[in-house]
Amino acid sequence: MTSLFDRFEAAFMPNYGVPPVALERGEGSVVWGVDGTEYLDMFGGIAVSSLGHAHPALVEAVSKQVATLAHTSNLIVHPREVELAEKLLGLLKAPGRVFFANSGTEANEAALKLAIKYGKQTGRTSFVAAEMGFHGRTLGALSLTGKPSIRDQFGPFPLDVRFVPYGDADALAEAVDGDCAAVFLEPTQGEAGVVPPPDGYMARAREITSSHGALLVADEIQSAIGRTGHWFAHQADGYLPDILTLAKGLGGGLPIGACIGFGPAGTIFEKGDHGSTFGGNAVSCAAALAVLDNVDLDHVRTVAAELREGLEAISHPLLKGVRGRGLWLATVLTEDRSAQVQAAAQRAGFLVNALQPDAIRLAPPLVITSAQVQSFLTAFPSILDEAADG
Repeated sequence: MTSLFDRFEAAFMPNYGVPPVALERGEGSVVWGVDGTEYLDMFGGIAVSSLGHAHPALVEAVSKQVATLAHTSNLIVHPREVELAEKLLGLLKAPGRVFFANSGTEANEAALKLAIKYGKQTGRTSFVAAEMGFHGRTLGALSLTGKPSIRDQFGPFPLDVRFVPYGDADALAEAVDGDCAAVFLEPTQGEAGVVPPPDGYMARAREITSSHGALLVADEIQSAIGRTGHWFAHQADGYLPDILTLAKGLGGGLPIGACIGFGPAGTIFEKGDHGSTFGGNAVSCAAALAVLDNVDLDHVRTVAAELREGLEAISHPLLKGVRGRGLWLATVLTEDRSAQVQAAAQRAGFLVNALQPDAIRLAPPLVITSAQVQSFLTAFPSILDEAADG
């Protein structure tokens, strides 16, 4: 019988390669492969599965909504989208306006269009983003993405984007001038390896952009919805961006993104300027409301501290250190052996993500238990041993 992996390889474009594991079901932070193998999910579908798998509240919300009203398009309003927009603005504690999309890339495309229109209104033509930053793979979002390995072959791009070293406030101040329409930054760089900036960097970015009249766009696709122990990462750093983009953990596994403009940035778009057939889909909005109603920030902070402290207590020649915030961490290696660590973890019953050659991403469901964290911490030294020898 042809394996699922062979069928995948035959049916799909080769952009992903063939993934190393095939899953069939999950419950909480545990998933099971099609062969019955059990794994502890330690990266949550790239920081997406906020409530884990098959959470009763998520199942109920989605089931009820799909049995009632699944889709309307953006030509008709429905209660769930309004409730979700209001809920997000309430958690943000700032006046703003919301646009719903289907993904992080689409949320960033909306933010980019807002910034372009703002630039046309104010006579600004340039943009600033960070080296190694990641904002998506569509051509607009890719033009702001500072990773040459995924960017260069699809250029040239129509936008004038200046890339500066992430975390270097002086370089940012030098790049932002009166011609700059917007600065796009991640509060912590995700795909670069969960790389946090120096303390005060994002607040300084706020000061720099404000002084030159440029918009500050905070890409919180990975860092929001409780992932760092706060609803939104920027809330811990004491600043408010002009535009905020969300996705991943917002839908708890269903596709949804959001672009939120604060103050004047919330009214840049006029009727007809942007749209999405599926954006604000009733089922995805119902899922997002269930996520927001069931994420327990106190629990996130408790288990996050246990995970970080436990990792920091491990002494191993392959483990250099830990970085990140909340349940969004990278274990940094002394050698480029992340692929070996990921494979050894899988054999031990844990799913982790080889994010960079020397970094493993840990972004488990926000409902992971202390006992499950401890099971990973107990197993990790042996996983590192096997990776070092392999």
